[in-house]
Amino acid sequence: MTLKLPPFVRRFPLYANVYLLDSPDGRLLVDTGTLAHLPRLARLLTRFRPDAVVLTHHHIDHAGGAPFAARRGLPVLAHAPEHPYLTGEVHDLPYPAGRPEVGQVVSRLHPKVPAQALRSIHPGEEVAGWEVVALPGHTPGQIGLLRDGVLVAGDAVVGGPDGAHLPRAAYNADQQEAVRTLRRIVDLAPRLVLPGHGEPLTSEQVRRRAERDPEPELLVT
Repeated sequence: MTLKLPPFVRRFPLYANVYLLDSPDGRLLVDTGTLAHLPRLARLLTRFRPDAVVLTHHHIDHAGGAPFAARRGLPVLAHAPEHPYLTGEVHDLPYPAGRPEVGQVVSRLHPKVPAQALRSIHPGEEVAGWEVVALPGHTPGQIGLLRDGVLVAGDAVVGGPDGAHLPRAAYNADQQEAVRTLRRIVDLAPRLVLPGHGEPLTSEQVRRRAERDPEPELLVT
């Protein structure tokens, strides 16, 4: 059964999930989908006019449209460890699995976010009424946003047909840290977890996944 989103959240699958967070404190668009989804992203930006784009992490299925959003004049907010990947100072993508040289080529060919458009956000601060929380493991600087028991979790967790999963280990920068982050999510006790891929999850689903051996994996980036 698909969980109902609160009225201040909308979800748009652009390969990765893109979330519009709309509250009296402001409008945030979390993640931007892939380059292939730019036409749909453009319609979202025109229709909803967010105040800023927040990137949970730098992988191109989540940050693919960020350069386009920056050209539209929107500030792009991300945790500082993600900035070198977004601007092209570092070229490191974890796919295809086991082929880092291919990932480097893909990264070099992908559009980058201008450094002047990037803004740093840090765990513990608030952005438009949402608390920034550290969710490292999938990437070193992955973050999520937490408000009123709702956690936007990036790829710290994936929603599958049978519940919560971790991303495939080959796509995590630090698998053990990714496992620890899953347990941190349980400790946060959100009533609703919004993953970077798949359907919304309950805290109980994440807890059940955190208690298992971290072997079952899904192919996401």
